[in-house]
Amino acid sequence: METRFLQTFLSVVQTGSLSEAARRLNITPSAVIQRIKALEDEIGRPLIQRSGHTMQPTPAGAAILAEVERMLSVAEDIKAAAAADLETGLLRIGVIHSALTGLLPDLLVQLRQNRPGIELYILPGMSGDLYSCIIEGELDAAIMVQPHFALPKALDWLLLRQEKLLVITPLSVTESDARAILKREPFIRYDRNHWGGRIVDLHLRKLKIRPREQYELDSLEAITVLVSRGLGVSLVPDWLPPWPEGANVRRIKASGAPTRDVGILWSRSSKRLPLIHAFMAEAVKAIRLKHSPGVQPA
Repeated sequence: METRFLQTFLSVVQTGSLSEAARRLNITPSAVIQRIKALEDEIGRPLIQRSGHTMQPTPAGAAILAEVERMLSVAEDIKAAAAADLETGLLRIGVIHSALTGLLPDLLVQLRQNRPGIELYILPGMSGDLYSCIIEGELDAAIMVQPHFALPKALDWLLLRQEKLLVITPLSVTESDARAILKREPFIRYDRNHWGGRIVDLHLRKLKIRPREQYELDSLEAITVLVSRGLGVSLVPDWLPPWPEGANVRRIKASGAPTRDVGILWSRSSKRLPLIHAFMAEAVKAIRLKHSPGVQPA
């Protein structure tokens, strides 16, 4: 049973579309149909059926779906183990949203230049969700906010960057005392469901400040735009640029505030450890270059 046939079946199920599966696999739709037919002939049951405008698994297809995912995962592990010394293979990487623009593009350039054999599957998400994916083995590593609890012994952590908290205000606010601003001005809160938002909330509680809350958003970029439009102030981590273009805000350091620590989380028992270590080495280089613009990589 060929893994490429299994991967084609899984892609059709995940996308609900023959054409989209073909695009993702870089083959023609007719090749997708041929592979599905070959797999159905081997298993002896129809696996895919049309339901309205989408393709859905038949009862037989649904019954084998979990086993197909397991077999493909095992196949990837085997490839990774065989190619460990060559630094080639697929890594499944989670990335928090603020790192998608602030760190990931530079990291991808580093990988293309220095480790072209490493392929990435990238899953954006919140730190809590990415942590769960690491625990479940659905991701190999994640660029995320450091957990606020002790890590299990099976996991490891590499700190990449500590981000200080800033009070951001519209240009029209002239006050420079961060505490006075947070007490007086309408407040746009960083979502407490995010681990970074939890850090902000704990700091406000420590200061015994109950701000005049207007909105609670899960996007740092959106918060910054709203602040720049005069809709309130906010307390946010000083995440890596670029910040939203045209969003002019005052940035005031929040003295005594904790930092949002961003780094890489991974499993110590991963079969892709050599690739993870290579990925982390390039991430460290990308961070150094970000802090030292104009410096050429070694």
